Amino acid sequence: MAKQQDFASPLSGRSAAEGGREGDLKAGELRSAGTEESARAGAGETVRPITILIAALGGEGGGVLTDWIVTAAANQGFPVQSTSIPGVAQRTGATTYHIEMVPAPMASAPGNGSARRPILALAPAVGDVDLLVASELMEAARAVAGGYTAPDRTMAIASTSRSYLVVEKIAMSDGRYDPQRLIAAVEKNSHQALLLDFEALARQANAMINAVLLGTIAGARALPIPAEAFEAAIRADGKAVEANLRGFRAGWNAAIAGSRTPADPAKRHKAPGALTSDLEAEIAVLPAAAQEVIAEGVRRLTAYQDGDYVRLYLDRLQAIREADAHAAADGRLLTATARQLALRMSYEDVIRVAEAKIDPARVERIARELAVKPGQTVTVTEFLKPGIDELCSILPPWLATAILKLAERYPALGRLHLAMAVNSRSISGYLRFATLAKLRAFRRKTFRFQNEQAAIEAWLRLILQAAARSGELAIEIVECAGLIKGYGDTHRRGSGNYDQIVKHVAMPALTEAMSLQQAIDGIASARAAALLDPEGEALAKCLAGLASPAAHAIAAE
Repeated sequence: MAKQQDFASPLSGRSAAEGGREGDLKAGELRSAGTEESARAGAGETVRPITILIAALGGEGGGVLTDWIVTAAANQGFPVQSTSIPGVAQRTGATTYHIEMVPAPMASAPGNGSARRPILALAPAVGDVDLLVASELMEAARAVAGGYTAPDRTMAIASTSRSYLVVEKIAMSDGRYDPQRLIAAVEKNSHQALLLDFEALARQANAMINAVLLGTIAGARALPIPAEAFEAAIRADGKAVEANLRGFRAGWNAAIAGSRTPADPAKRHKAPGALTSDLEAEIAVLPAAAQEVIAEGVRRLTAYQDGDYVRLYLDRLQAIREADAHAAADGRLLTATARQLALRMSYEDVIRVAEAKIDPARVERIARELAVKPGQTVTVTEFLKPGIDELCSILPPWLATAILKLAERYPALGRLHLAMAVNSRSISGYLRFATLAKLRAFRRKTFRFQNEQAAIEAWLRLILQAAARSGELAIEIVECAGLIKGYGDTHRRGSGNYDQIVKHVAMPALTEAMSLQQAIDGIASARAAALLDPEGEALAKCLAGLASPAAHAIAAE
């Protein structure tokens, strides 16, 4: 249900349903139009309402931002109203707020002195938004996809920060939408675009993101309302005034500085630590296209294990480098393998999970997000449900093998899981995780480590064999490693899907039992099917289709 705040009774003027507002202002003209519009209104000309669409996530104060804008506009004497439509849980839609205002005080009608009050719409029309404000990049892209923005009219103010959707999080591989494509869509479908990481600015200012957005609107001159009026609206609201004014000023300064395109997510989450001069020199002689990925892999594996493990990573890539050059892959094979190899070698195990739970940076982030004040106590409850696989992963191979054979003999044992709720901020809880983290020194002797290394070596051999036939075929096999992730049931399903693709598509391709193009397309299709359906039904259908006589006949043609 829409929530309406009506500051101007719709007594006269054209209906919002009447299309084509001829002679209207465009978004680029709004910033210097206040005085001119007042003159036009006095002369009896039609003034087009300014349409504002705000998309905000729950808890970000989108309703308060709307109230500030409405209050500031009303204090300028502008007819204004707002409506809101609640979003849907689990990030399938943000709460959207729609504001319409006439950028001129209400004029008197000829002859009777009565106010000429416009009719304002309750929802934005397609292509009719003058100002789009989004607290998150995907929400800005959704407004674009909905057709609300127009390249000749809309000014977009959007945060480049992301709050990932459920569909992005549950994907078997990296399900995140490409931020550069989202940014390109917003810029292409807007007259002007101001894109900044407003979430980061809010953290730096120790303020809510809605105050930063308001300051950005003022600093960008996106509305014919002076900054003083917005600040007065914040003060009139009377809640967290100092913090909101601080955020307002941060947004103002950021708007003056202009847009800054965000770094690639992979670059923003680099593992800490600088490379040694020897490693930098070694990476510098590698193909330029792969240097950045390899450097990140070195940092990741240094944090994961140690220098010897990094040495193993680089040694493994030497053979791939030679295969890349032989296949004339222009560094693409080396780059793809370097990325997937770093991920496979830093697999998720109990040791790594324990390290992450007590990482000081994580504790600081939680305290910052909860706005914990000095002297306050924080409790962080970790919900765990380890099973036989997790237990065996950190045991010596001989003991783990015996337990797993016993689990096969007694299925109830294999299904056993121990549910736990551990406070990682308590002394006992912290010590439990710290003890598991200390097992890092013994990781090489664990059952999971030895199994993973054997699987990685088999995967690398398959890549080299494929590269001898085609660089493109080898790259497709490299990317199949993205199916293998996590631990427990997730790891088991992903590994099973990978094995099916290798058995039914990759191996026939290496023996030339199918054409090269059919193999390349088949691996790509099978991988996409496995990512789409973790249970394997889509993959089974895809593999059956590839094995059918009709498929072979089409490939032969």
